[in-house]
Amino acid sequence: MKQLKPLLYALPLLCIIGWIFWGVIKPQIEESRNAALSQPSGLVESNPALMLEPIRPMPEPHGLDPKKVALGSKLFHDTRLSADKSLSCASCHPLDRGGADGLPVSIGVGGAVGGINSPSVLTAAYNFRQFWDGRAASLEEQAGGPVVNPIEMASTWPKVIEKLSDDVEIKQQFSSVYRNGLTPDNIRDAIAEFERSLARPGRFDRWLNGDSNALSNDEVAGYRLFRKHGCTGCHQGVNVGGNLYQRFGTMAPYFSPNATSKADLGRFNVTGRETDKHFFKVPSLRNVALTAPYFHNAAAATLEEAVRVMGLYQLGLELPAQDVDLIVKFLGTLNSEMAP
Repeated sequence: MKQLKPLLYALPLLCIIGWIFWGVIKPQIEESRNAALSQPSGLVESNPALMLEPIRPMPEPHGLDPKKVALGSKLFHDTRLSADKSLSCASCHPLDRGGADGLPVSIGVGGAVGGINSPSVLTAAYNFRQFWDGRAASLEEQAGGPVVNPIEMASTWPKVIEKLSDDVEIKQQFSSVYRNGLTPDNIRDAIAEFERSLARPGRFDRWLNGDSNALSNDEVAGYRLFRKHGCTGCHQGVNVGGNLYQRFGTMAPYFSPNATSKADLGRFNVTGRETDKHFFKVPSLRNVALTAPYFHNAAAATLEEAVRVMGLYQLGLELPAQDVDLIVKFLGTLNSEMAP
């Protein structure tokens, strides 16, 4: 009987561990499985050395329909998608500024104030879900969301179709690409195809592929520290993130339980599960040097501050200033090299 006592004492702990796995970890594994399977593998197979790297090189865009891309580009910049023709997708996602507007929260039609920091669109094609809370399963679904959101473009699909139908040229473009011409689904599809064309590699990808001159010694040292400190536990794969959910405040509580906005609840707003409170889709770090301020609440004004906060709340580390500086230098190598 004495031999059984340690086991009896351990049973409650085992039950708690089981509950955490099945209630918190397992759903995330299931939701990210498809994303993991969809990551490009050909580059790894052709270069065995990449097997040791947690970050995978981003390939050039391929397999896209050029007519769809051209149409999607036109729609992405078309203000007729908004109720008063004042905003386009590019208003909150300017491509020359890293695909994000640089504001704490975006401003919608009529000066409506958004509730969350606008993420970059440049490599959204490699995210396993879209939006901070992962509520959209695809680029197509994401592309349609802001159009009908009352604090963003505040329009309706019938109104959008009515306005675009007056444009003979764009109607002809739709007819040349889609059998059924101008429809809401086809608008979303074309914008998504354009967004896929935006995902382009940068200097770090050239370094991964064997170009030792692509990075400076400090940038390589920053990457080594990024790995050493455990940042790649969440930020890995082709998109250096964007492929799983994680709690903001894993190693220390980040949110005050008595002062939490709706946006701070994260994934909970989608699922309603208590275990999803304060969980967010891990953001991609591609082009992160261009997209201040940081986090869903724009609480970090600089990349240095964001790295320090992540070290403290996600890793349980007070990172030395020199390490922060070197990691920031590495993060700058993740900027896309856009096509001319």
